[in-house]
Amino acid sequence: MRMLMATGLVVVLTVSAVAQQPAKPGEEHEMLKKLEGNWSTTMKAGGMEFKGSTTFKMELGGMWLVGSLESDLMGQKYFGRSMDSYDAGKKKFVSLWFDSMSATPLSMEGTYDKAKKTLTMAGEGPGMDGKLAKWRSVSEMPDDDTIQMTMFVGDGKDPTFTVTYKRKK
Repeated sequence: MRMLMATGLVVVLTVSAVAQQPAKPGEEHEMLKKLEGNWSTTMKAGGMEFKGSTTFKMELGGMWLVGSLESDLMGQKYFGRSMDSYDAGKKKFVSLWFDSMSATPLSMEGTYDKAKKTLTMAGEGPGMDGKLAKWRSVSEMPDDDTIQMTMFVGDGKDPTFTVTYKRKK
Protein backbone atom coordinates (compact mmCIF):
# COMPACT_ATOMS: atom_id res chain seq x y z
CA MET A 1 0.00 0.00 0.00
CA ARG A 2 2.82 2.41 0.87
CA MET A 3 4.54 1.60 -2.40
CA LEU A 4 1.36 2.42 -4.33
CA MET A 5 0.95 5.73 -2.47
CA ALA A 6 4.64 6.61 -2.99
CA THR A 7 4.37 5.82 -6.69
CA GLY A 8 1.23 7.94 -6.95
CA LEU A 9 2.95 10.84 -5.19
CA VAL A 10 5.95 10.63 -7.56
CA VAL A 11 3.60 10.67 -10.57
CA VAL A 12 1.68 13.70 -9.23
CA LEU A 13 4.89 15.60 -8.44
CA THR A 14 6.39 14.76 -11.85
CA VAL A 15 3.25 15.90 -13.70
CA SER A 16 3.15 19.08 -11.58
CA ALA A 17 6.83 19.79 -12.26
CA VAL A 18 6.33 19.37 -16.02
CA ALA A 19 3.20 21.55 -15.96
CA GLN A 20 5.10 24.21 -14.00
CA GLN A 21 7.90 24.59 -16.57
CA PRO A 22 8.17 28.27 -17.40
CA ALA A 23 7.22 29.40 -20.88
CA LYS A 24 10.12 30.47 -23.04
CA PRO A 25 10.14 33.49 -25.36
CA GLY A 26 9.76 32.57 -29.02
CA GLU A 27 9.92 34.24 -32.42
CA GLU A 28 6.82 36.34 -31.66
CA HIS A 29 8.42 37.67 -28.46
CA GLU A 30 11.48 38.68 -30.51
CA MET A 31 9.15 40.70 -32.72
CA LEU A 32 7.76 42.46 -29.63
CA LYS A 33 11.30 43.04 -28.32
CA LYS A 34 12.06 45.10 -31.43
CA LEU A 35 9.57 47.68 -30.09
CA GLU A 36 11.66 48.38 -26.98
CA GLY A 37 12.62 52.01 -26.62
CA ASN A 38 11.19 55.51 -26.37
CA TRP A 39 8.45 56.70 -28.70
CA SER A 40 6.58 59.95 -29.29
CA THR A 41 2.83 59.61 -29.77
CA THR A 42 0.21 61.62 -31.61
CA MET A 43 -3.39 60.69 -30.89
CA LYS A 44 -6.16 62.00 -33.13
CA ALA A 45 -9.77 61.88 -31.94
CA GLY A 46 -12.81 64.04 -32.48
CA GLY A 47 -10.95 66.48 -34.71
CA MET A 48 -8.35 67.11 -32.00
CA GLU A 49 -4.73 66.07 -31.61
CA PHE A 50 -2.93 65.04 -28.40
CA LYS A 51 0.82 64.59 -27.94
CA GLY A 52 2.55 62.17 -25.59
CA SER A 53 5.32 59.65 -25.13
CA THR A 54 5.57 55.90 -24.56
CA THR A 55 8.37 53.69 -23.33
CA PHE A 56 8.36 49.96 -24.15
CA LYS A 57 10.50 47.38 -22.34
CA MET A 58 10.55 43.57 -22.35
CA GLU A 59 10.02 42.25 -18.81
CA LEU A 60 9.08 39.10 -16.89
CA GLY A 61 11.77 36.92 -18.42
CA GLY A 62 11.30 38.34 -21.91
CA MET A 63 7.68 37.16 -22.05
CA TRP A 64 5.88 40.53 -21.85
CA LEU A 65 6.37 43.88 -23.57
CA VAL A 66 5.41 46.47 -20.96
CA GLY A 67 4.46 49.95 -22.12
CA SER A 68 4.14 53.16 -20.15
CA LEU A 69 2.35 56.12 -21.75
CA GLU A 70 2.06 59.73 -20.61
CA SER A 71 -0.02 62.16 -22.62
CA ASP A 72 -2.07 65.30 -22.58
CA LEU A 73 -5.74 64.50 -23.17
CA MET A 74 -8.09 67.47 -23.41
CA GLY A 75 -5.94 69.55 -21.08
CA GLN A 76 -5.43 66.82 -18.48
CA LYS A 77 -2.60 64.40 -17.84
CA TYR A 78 -3.43 60.91 -19.07
CA PHE A 79 -1.48 57.79 -18.10
CA GLY A 80 -1.66 54.30 -19.56
CA ARG A 81 0.08 50.95 -19.15
CA SER A 82 0.12 48.09 -21.61
CA MET A 83 1.20 44.48 -21.36
CA ASP A 84 1.60 42.53 -24.59
CA SER A 85 2.73 38.96 -25.18
CA TYR A 86 2.21 35.94 -27.39
CA ASP A 87 0.18 33.00 -26.09
CA ALA A 88 1.66 29.95 -27.81
CA GLY A 89 -1.25 27.78 -26.64
CA LYS A 90 -3.81 30.03 -28.34
CA LYS A 91 -1.41 30.93 -31.16
CA LYS A 92 -2.45 34.56 -30.65
CA PHE A 93 -1.00 37.80 -29.44
CA VAL A 94 -2.59 38.99 -26.19
CA SER A 95 -2.81 42.51 -24.84
CA LEU A 96 -3.97 44.25 -21.68
CA TRP A 97 -4.44 48.03 -21.41
CA PHE A 98 -4.91 49.97 -18.17
CA ASP A 99 -5.30 53.74 -17.92
CA SER A 100 -6.06 56.63 -15.61
CA MET A 101 -9.63 56.98 -16.90
CA SER A 102 -10.96 53.58 -15.80
CA ALA A 103 -10.47 50.80 -13.25
CA THR A 104 -11.49 48.24 -15.88
CA PRO A 105 -8.78 46.95 -18.24
CA LEU A 106 -9.15 46.47 -21.98
CA SER A 107 -8.31 42.87 -22.90
CA MET A 108 -7.63 41.90 -26.52
CA GLU A 109 -6.16 39.10 -28.61
CA GLY A 110 -5.34 38.70 -32.26
CA THR A 111 -2.95 37.78 -35.04
CA TYR A 112 -0.03 39.29 -36.92
CA ASP A 113 0.11 39.32 -40.72
CA LYS A 114 3.83 39.30 -41.64
CA ALA A 115 3.21 40.20 -45.28
CA LYS A 116 1.17 43.28 -44.37
CA LYS A 117 3.18 44.02 -41.18
CA THR A 118 -0.15 44.41 -39.39
CA LEU A 119 -1.35 43.26 -35.96
CA THR A 120 -5.15 42.97 -35.73
CA MET A 121 -6.74 42.46 -32.33
CA ALA A 122 -10.22 42.35 -30.83
CA GLY A 123 -11.55 42.27 -27.32
CA GLU A 124 -13.61 43.93 -24.65
CA GLY A 125 -13.13 46.87 -22.32
CA PRO A 126 -14.74 50.09 -21.14
CA GLY A 127 -16.49 52.04 -23.89
CA MET A 128 -16.80 55.79 -24.19
CA ASP A 129 -19.84 55.67 -21.87
CA GLY A 130 -18.00 53.57 -19.26
CA LYS A 131 -19.97 50.41 -20.06
CA LEU A 132 -18.25 47.31 -21.46
CA ALA A 133 -17.87 47.46 -25.22
CA LYS A 134 -16.27 45.51 -28.05
CA TRP A 135 -12.98 46.97 -29.31
CA ARG A 136 -10.88 46.28 -32.38
CA SER A 137 -7.41 47.58 -33.18
CA VAL A 138 -5.35 47.52 -36.35
CA SER A 139 -1.65 48.34 -35.89
CA GLU A 140 0.37 48.80 -39.06
CA MET A 141 4.16 48.72 -38.69
CA PRO A 142 5.60 49.83 -42.05
CA ASP A 143 9.13 50.13 -40.60
CA ASP A 144 11.02 49.67 -37.32
CA ASP A 145 10.37 53.27 -36.27
CA THR A 146 6.65 53.72 -36.98
CA ILE A 147 3.42 52.22 -35.65
CA GLN A 148 0.04 53.45 -36.90
CA MET A 149 -2.70 52.13 -34.58
CA THR A 150 -6.36 52.58 -35.44
CA MET A 151 -9.01 51.79 -32.80
CA PHE A 152 -12.67 50.99 -33.40
CA VAL A 153 -15.48 50.63 -30.83
CA GLY A 154 -18.39 48.26 -31.36
CA ASP A 155 -19.15 47.48 -34.98
CA GLY A 156 -17.98 50.91 -36.10
CA LYS A 157 -16.44 51.21 -39.54
CA ASP A 158 -14.99 54.64 -38.78
CA PRO A 159 -12.06 54.87 -36.34
CA THR A 160 -12.80 56.07 -32.82
CA PHE A 161 -9.22 57.33 -32.65
CA THR A 162 -5.78 56.79 -34.13
CA VAL A 163 -2.36 56.87 -32.50
CA THR A 164 0.87 57.31 -34.44
CA TYR A 165 4.03 56.15 -32.66
CA LYS A 166 7.40 57.45 -33.87
CA ARG A 167 10.59 56.06 -32.35
CA LYS A 168 12.69 58.75 -30.69
CA LYS A 169 16.25 58.81 -32.03
